[in-house]
Amino acid sequence: MLRPDFIDIFDYLTSSAISYSINTNGTLITPGIARVMKRKGAKMVALYGATAKVHDHITRNPGSYEAVMRGMAYLKEAGAGFIVQLIPMRDNYHQFKKMTELAQSLSPHYRVGAAWLYLSACGDVKRNKEILRQRLSPRETIELDKPDLSSENNLHEEEGHSYCSAENNKYLFSNCISYRRDFHVDPYGCMTFCCYIKDPSLRYNLRNGNFQEAWEQFIPSLAGKIKTEGEYSKDCGTCELKNNCRSCPVYGYLEHGRFSAKVGYLCKVAKENKKYKDMWSKQHRRYYQIGGMTLQIDSDLPIAKNTFDNKFRSFEVDGQGDNPIILRHHFFIPDIFNRNLGVEIYRKPPWAIYKKQDSWIYLGISPDGTNKGLHQVAVFNNGHTRGRIYNDKEDSFVKGGLHSLTLFPTDQILLARILVDRQGLYIHACGVNFCGKGLLFVGHSEAGKSTMANMLKDKAQILCDDRVIIRHHADGFNIYGTWSHGDVPIVSPQAAPLKAVFFIEKDVKNKIVQITDKKQISKKMLEYIIKPFVTTDWWNKTLCLIDSMVNENKFYMLYFDKSGKVVEILNKI
Repeated sequence: MLRPDFIDIFDYLTSSAISYSINTNGTLITPGIARVMKRKGAKMVALYGATAKVHDHITRNPGSYEAVMRGMAYLKEAGAGFIVQLIPMRDNYHQFKKMTELAQSLSPHYRVGAAWLYLSACGDVKRNKEILRQRLSPRETIELDKPDLSSENNLHEEEGHSYCSAENNKYLFSNCISYRRDFHVDPYGCMTFCCYIKDPSLRYNLRNGNFQEAWEQFIPSLAGKIKTEGEYSKDCGTCELKNNCRSCPVYGYLEHGRFSAKVGYLCKVAKENKKYKDMWSKQHRRYYQIGGMTLQIDSDLPIAKNTFDNKFRSFEVDGQGDNPIILRHHFFIPDIFNRNLGVEIYRKPPWAIYKKQDSWIYLGISPDGTNKGLHQVAVFNNGHTRGRIYNDKEDSFVKGGLHSLTLFPTDQILLARILVDRQGLYIHACGVNFCGKGLLFVGHSEAGKSTMANMLKDKAQILCDDRVIIRHHADGFNIYGTWSHGDVPIVSPQAAPLKAVFFIEKDVKNKIVQITDKKQISKKMLEYIIKPFVTTDWWNKTLCLIDSMVNENKFYMLYFDKSGKVVEILNKI
């Protein structure tokens, strides 16, 4: 914005770009600049203090606080949304809470910039000494920039700098360059693959060449430029904390003039990072196994012993298992209005559902058409195996005794959707392990599923009296208990090989009649399957699974009274 032709340059770039992002200290924003910045893109305005005294002390520019406030006022007046970016350091950290409050009063959105300061590329000793003085302690750095453990499971791509990993490679930047799809041009016309690269030998002078040569030849050649041997192999390359470290060879260069050098400050940050992760995993994460699948539940709020109902206790396990379903609970509703949510494909309270590329977006809507508020927002990947669930309140979570892990009205909404991709179904049934064999008693409410469980509970292991999971494996079908019980509060995560399926009906006598008409069986099965939000592929997979089930198992009509004599008939089966 120092350039008089900034608006012309900005207009040229943004008129053809899908989006843009710009970082500014806000002091040179004019009404004219604010008007062109209405175009869709991320605008981040830096704030260095909550008061003029502290802000101007940090910037060393008297009047800068007043200027940035004026710049943000111009943006608001023009209707150009912006993000306030807080820059924490030693001399303003004492008022960081007030900085946050100020940011919230200026814009609906704020973020913390870099929680730690890297050294200046100019190498000025006096300047770098001051930067070192302004660094927060490693513990304060982690408190400000807490690691998101969900991101380790690819729930989302982390924003910000992509830290290089030279693991299993001979060259420091080969992995980074192979995955990177962007570039950086500095104010002097030199181009390279990362804005943090300051080594002149790794930058291409565009004034003496052209972009195509830089992109297609020069940058790829850098992948084999810096070897991972000697100092790097001894320190960072073999460090047991490298999975907790935020370091990158570029910081070693800024700190010591060598890409292979470790940054002692970041070593301490890595130790604090590991401590935080260990603590967070214990307090904010639980694992539950159901239907042979593992659910990993993460929460912004600590998970206490009483957070979830006692029925989940027998399903809790110690570890993640293979191919886990990973859910993260947040306790705020994200700002989704005026955002592109994709295509709306379902709307019936309590849900409006959108499909956007490979994501599903569920909006919890009110049955009252005049109420436009949202009580819940959930964003899932295409297979519904990764999700972030945003809740409008934290009261019920804190109070405890929750009856669903998803905080939906029932977990069946999610599990029934996921199961079909794992050769499984969720069904209205009572399931038992009877002498090592799985028996399934299928029926709707009041059909007698709980009655059957009560009659069998001394003679068989009750898996669940109301909802059961069926899954197809290489050796046949298994049934699994769930926590969605009826009148009999006995549940088990255990499995049993399916022996027979009984469609139950109350009667004055006890009788079993085998059903051989496969079309009749398929039709009856469809009545009792729990259906989530269904799609064509869900139906195709479900119908194929039912077809296999009908061909591989025996089905009966079971008429029974409350005398318990039906158990004798089951013994014969």
